[in-house]
Amino acid sequence: MATQGEHDVMPFDATYHDEEPTREEIDQSEGPLLLEFGANWCGHCQAASSVIEGLLNAHPEVQHIRVANGKGKRLGRSFRVKLWPTLLFMRDGQVIAELIRPPPDAIGTAMNQLLSAE
Repeated sequence: MATQGEHDVMPFDATYHDEEPTREEIDQSEGPLLLEFGANWCGHCQAASSVIEGLLNAHPEVQHIRVANGKGKRLGRSFRVKLWPTLLFMRDGQVIAELIRPPPDAIGTAMNQLLSAE
């Protein structure tokens, strides 16, 4: 798993990783976080990727964690992920917005919700 410091250096992570943080680590995270579930081969995920990259590059304070989701993946199950991409916009371990296969404009709206949440 990448450390939080590694995510701070580069806001957008282009790869879904098999290694995943624990639910406890996510629940204890501090600050704004975009937790993204999907698969590297998923067309819906690839379509959303450029919008997500643009938003994260504009807001480097938002940590980005991309998790390869699938059978036997505990973190995705703990959030009841069924379709990809599933985007969880979180602040201090709390879900502010959840999007499932979102249109591009919904991603921007959810990012604004995250950034305005205290």
